[in-house]
Amino acid sequence: MGAGGEQPNHGKKAFAKLAFLASGAPEAEEARLRLVEKYSDCPPEEADCIVALGGDGLMLRTLHRFMGAGKPIYGMNRGSVGFLMNQYRESGLRKRLAEAKPSIIHPLLMHAVNLRGDEFSAHAVNEVSLLRQTSQIAKLRILVNGQERMPELVTDGVLVATPAGSTAYNLSANGPILPLDAPLMALTPISAFRPRRWHGALLPSAAKVRIEVLEAEKRPVSVVADHDEFRDLAYVDIEMDHATEMVLLHDPGHSLEERILREQFGY
Repeated sequence: MGAGGEQPNHGKKAFAKLAFLASGAPEAEEARLRLVEKYSDCPPEEADCIVALGGDGLMLRTLHRFMGAGKPIYGMNRGSVGFLMNQYRESGLRKRLAEAKPSIIHPLLMHAVNLRGDEFSAHAVNEVSLLRQTSQIAKLRILVNGQERMPELVTDGVLVATPAGSTAYNLSANGPILPLDAPLMALTPISAFRPRRWHGALLPSAAKVRIEVLEAEKRPVSVVADHDEFRDLAYVDIEMDHATEMVLLHDPGHSLEERILREQFGY
């Protein structure tokens, strides 16, 4: 998910109005009903804070839905994967919100053009990934700030990840884990064939990356920004959207910054 850091705590009065969202899983929906009964509920547009009940998938959808709204989001784990979530507890919620540590997240902005000349734009909290569409391996050209850095990468794909997203697909592709406040993006190959020993690069968060598809008709490539996919890619431009901020709230000692640090030590 973007560079970020801890900000001063919100005061208790900021959380008078809460909106509860659930993933749709029975466990999450049951939790939502209990919390609404205990704390009441209001439309997300009127809420001081949005409480997301589910796993990381719901958190990503919630971040996308309210991107740019300036509303803090506090997740509680009622799903299978909860790296972005807090522990579920029904009591003392407003006290937990008042004491929570905010993390500021900036998404990636992707602008893609396909072989027909159609243009698409999308944000990505975690990563923008390019993937081969068929059995034909992809051939890609990589430019950073207009300068060619990789004339030909022969690979299954490549991705650009934010610090917050560096522990997701990027980590599975053997990319580096980035501290949340690092002004960096990770550029990571996915099963590179040539150059075989290239493991990627760390780029400044101000960098502008262009990835062009070589032999695009013979070797079609798709691009995915979190969950938005566009096929038959000609090229894609990727940069950090510093103008867009999202606020994640975590309990003291369990901030997103702390969780990413723990990942680097394997626990």
